[in-house]
Amino acid sequence: QVQLVESGGGLVQAGGSLRLSCAASGSISSVKTLGWYRQAPGKQRDELVAVLGPGSSSNYADSVRGRFTISRDNAKNTVYLQMNSLKPEDTAVYYCNADFWTYKSWGQGTQVTVSS
Repeated sequence: QVQLVESGGGLVQAGGSLRLSCAASGSISSVKTLGWYRQAPGKQRDELVAVLGPGSSSNYADSVRGRFTISRDNAKNTVYLQMNSLKPEDTAVYYCNADFWTYKSWGQGTQVTVSS
């Protein structure tokens, strides 16, 4: 099964930007869905954005629409999450997810902390 590894998290001031990466151990060119999620302490894991297959449009949560952008590089088997205009409430562990039709894979998560 394909494994996912996130990176790019860290500490940033409010208003700043980060780009998260999710590297897959195998091809992501024909996945059913790709997505980014986050989980703040004591809260449930929330979906931020999902894209349904190659060439499909992306669906963003209201909380991040206009600030976050998902992209993919199939040649590098990597999915990105560009995060701009970060807010303290964006502080969470961020996870990527891929549905490979017969199974779903999650990364281990990367911590994003936004200071005010």
